[in-house]
Amino acid sequence: MWKRTYKCLRMLEIKGEESMKQTTPFCKPDLSTRPFNLSVERDIPFLANVLYKAWTEQFDFWFAAPGSVLMKGEVNTAFFFETEFEGKRHPHYGRFLRLEPDRLIELTWLTGEGGTKGAETVVTVELKPSETGTILYLTHKGFPDEESKNGHEQAWPMVLAQLEDRLIKTLNT
Repeated sequence: MWKRTYKCLRMLEIKGEESMKQTTPFCKPDLSTRPFNLSVERDIPFLANVLYKAWTEQFDFWFAAPGSVLMKGEVNTAFFFETEFEGKRHPHYGRFLRLEPDRLIELTWLTGEGGTKGAETVVTVELKPSETGTILYLTHKGFPDEESKNGHEQAWPMVLAQLEDRLIKTLNT
């Protein structure tokens, strides 16, 4: 663990903070011992730029509890937000690993009990044009166990439906 941390910090020192801004994560999580992954897709009737903005700037509009988001859509920038479900608070932490405007968002995703159980997982969102808007492909990798993966496999389709519903309501108001 220490060697990996030192290597990642040394990479940051050698490359310099400015040269890495918006391009290369200083250290991706090692998921090799956590093979539990999932994939979800949804065709959403909005352009990719709208979805990209929702994932990088507007989490409190469609996912997080209003006022709980600390997020700046830049590679290597940490974020925090909370969700509330069944009367319980669920903090989420992470950082952006890759950002390709209107095409791709990759971020780490770390939650507590009932979520990733403290494991740093990786969520990748790919945005591809469709006849009706954009197909959002979501992969979530590195769960610590089957139970954690299964919980997210049930949750992500509901979360993406909520994203679509909130965007539609905004158009109709």
